[in-house]
Amino acid sequence: MSITSAINSAMSGLNAASRSSQIVSENLANALTPGYTRRTLDLNANAYSPGVRIGAVQRMVDPGVVSARRDSEAEYAVAEVNATFYARMSSLVGSVDDESSIASQMANFDGSLVETLSRPDSTPRLNDLAVKADLLVRSITDAADGLRDMRVQADTSIGIQVDKVNSTLKELEKLNARVVVAKAAGADTTTLLDQRSMLVDEINAIIPVNVINRDGGRIALYSSGGTALLEGKASELSFSPKSDMLPHMTQDNGLLSGLEVNGKPISTSANGPIRGGTLVAQFQVRDVLAVKAQDDLDAYARDLIERFQDPALDSTIGAMDAGIFTDGGNFFDSADTVGISGRLELNDLVAMDGQAETWRFRDGLYAATQGDPGDGSLINGYAEALKENRSLSSTGLGSVSGDASTLSSVLLSRFARDDNSASNTLTFAAASYTEMAQTEASFGVDTDAELQNLMLYEKAYGANAKVLSVVDGLLETILGI
Repeated sequence: MSITSAINSAMSGLNAASRSSQIVSENLANALTPGYTRRTLDLNANAYSPGVRIGAVQRMVDPGVVSARRDSEAEYAVAEVNATFYARMSSLVGSVDDESSIASQMANFDGSLVETLSRPDSTPRLNDLAVKADLLVRSITDAADGLRDMRVQADTSIGIQVDKVNSTLKELEKLNARVVVAKAAGADTTTLLDQRSMLVDEINAIIPVNVINRDGGRIALYSSGGTALLEGKASELSFSPKSDMLPHMTQDNGLLSGLEVNGKPISTSANGPIRGGTLVAQFQVRDVLAVKAQDDLDAYARDLIERFQDPALDSTIGAMDAGIFTDGGNFFDSADTVGISGRLELNDLVAMDGQAETWRFRDGLYAATQGDPGDGSLINGYAEALKENRSLSSTGLGSVSGDASTLSSVLLSRFARDDNSASNTLTFAAASYTEMAQTEASFGVDTDAELQNLMLYEKAYGANAKVLSVVDGLLETILGI
């Protein structure tokens, strides 16, 4: 080996060790930085001259692992949306040991009827009956109001997510252009690629995507169902949120906004073209889960009203007169069931915050005057009405039959069962996501390994520096001859 070759080899070794040390320093400095990917320096033998050829900086990424992690993350996000909905619904209707649950309020109302029946002449007991009836009504309307709030929250969340997807897609479009320019100039693009990967992650939780590599370092994004989100230009999603919504308002009847991509309507069903993320999950909450829950509450409220709106039970009730439980104070028409759980009210004639004429429980809602204070036949009829086996049908409950207490328990059990199922699904999804995240993290920065590499590079630097020192000594000797 000539002296020139030795110098070139040593200098290339110094440069390689120095650049490698810099990469290790960056890895160590960013070990806890979210989205940072471990870098390595591509070093190869120089085919045309002695020494080391320094190549490009490589990001240590396993595309298969990243894709699997993104899938599990999207599943976890969807499970979280569903679990939150069912947990909230279960709390609204109440649990078995909840004294304010619908089932508990029904039991209290039934118990108050029994106590009043033993002393129909007692005004305090009649007043207590009115209080218990009002508490039962409020337990149902509170659940309906809470459900309405959840639909509005889901609609609001959809709007926020659409805005986020649009802005993120625009950022990805810009990053694509920057990557192309940087690669053409021979510059390091690893930081740009990290930023782009993080933006893809943000979209993936909302709309799971397939990443397709294009020429020049660009990427294209397509949803799982094949909808183009980024193909050169970013697609634009459109949605119009509502500040409030009534139970009858749905996407199908045109009273709620659907989703458009580049001006074209797109299905938001669970198996539609943008399936699998939190965007569709919130559409499902707004348009499917909440609608089913509303149907269940309405069916229960209808059953309660109709048990006491029967002229055969109270002869003072006319064909179009409201019973004890009313539709916003009026007669309930079975053709107008949607939203009845939110409109349910105690008849103003007996309500304590109304006319408070609680003697009408005993003598008839529309009686002209008070009757025999010891006559408990009508109150007994009310108690029998609660014990009567009746059938109701709804989307979530199916077709069930039983007395009022049984139907209350069925309603409670329906949401408790769904809450438990959603919670189990969330637990499984969380475990799956954690496992995949840990697998991906294994490709990340290992500080111990990086420190070991740093010591190796320091030794290599020292060895190459020693070569230069020896060569320098030889040159001095030669020049001194």
